[in-house]
Amino acid sequence: AARRDFYWLRSFIAGGVAGCCAKTTTAPLDRVKILLQAHNHHYKHLGVFSTLCAVPKKEGYLGLYKGNGAMMIRIFPYGAIQFMAFDQYKKIIKKQLGISGHVHRLMAGSMAGITAVICTYPLDMVRVRLAFQVKGEHKYMGIIHAFKMIYTKEGGFSGFYRGLMPTVVGMAPYAGFSFFTFGTLKSIGLAQAPNLLGRPSLDNPDVLVLKTHVNLLCGGIAGAIAQTISYPLDVTRRRMQLGAVLPDSEKCLTMVETLKYVYQQHGIRRGLYRGLSLNYIRCIPSQAVAFTTYELMKQFLHLN
Repeated sequence: AARRDFYWLRSFIAGGVAGCCAKTTTAPLDRVKILLQAHNHHYKHLGVFSTLCAVPKKEGYLGLYKGNGAMMIRIFPYGAIQFMAFDQYKKIIKKQLGISGHVHRLMAGSMAGITAVICTYPLDMVRVRLAFQVKGEHKYMGIIHAFKMIYTKEGGFSGFYRGLMPTVVGMAPYAGFSFFTFGTLKSIGLAQAPNLLGRPSLDNPDVLVLKTHVNLLCGGIAGAIAQTISYPLDVTRRRMQLGAVLPDSEKCLTMVETLKYVYQQHGIRRGLYRGLSLNYIRCIPSQAVAFTTYELMKQFLHLN
């Protein structure tokens, strides 16, 4: 029983570390994405690469990692809950519903994503508010101060859950397709070309795992597909989260209103998919690192 209890904990740690490694890899792009998606007035006339160059000039190199502390505090439990919940849901769906094959990955991935989002959403809210600030115009002094301000000024607890709906609706296909694509590529790859793509796991020689570079590739493809499907909802969520900070907040109260408003104002390419190319640069390495780190941690913590 002791080993099983620690299995939960080890699985939790593996997911958390995977999430943190993935996010730190792409933190500068995250900051730029938030500044551009919500048209921050200091940088709105710039493109992706010019913003990447402008931020260090204006705010120093650490400016690229602004909000990353809050990000880690959110992403560790987020990654941990997501990967752990995925394993649990997969077992439940197989046992209780008798659904297996590739579909149970899609379902378990979606449910795991939603669970992780709901548990860690207030931290995401605070991080976005902190990352949107520019040096010299600080409304929030830090994580705790931001929590207090949002709680007192924006309607108590519900203030932390603005934009939850598009997040959940966007997260379901994103996490679902992410886990689905990765798991499917992994099982097909290991079945079709075990010698070329696989190697025995370090902690359990009977289990085949993907070679590291193959892992990175599969994770990257999973990220790209999942991203394309769920991106407009990501834009919607950011606009809603920044609600009180943006000038046109009264037009962006519900998810449908916000989607409509962004579409009417900016169209599909410049509105609903604004910053998508940046998101590929961000999400592909991020998912690649997340899945690869998780697979390595699984061996390291004897989870196979």
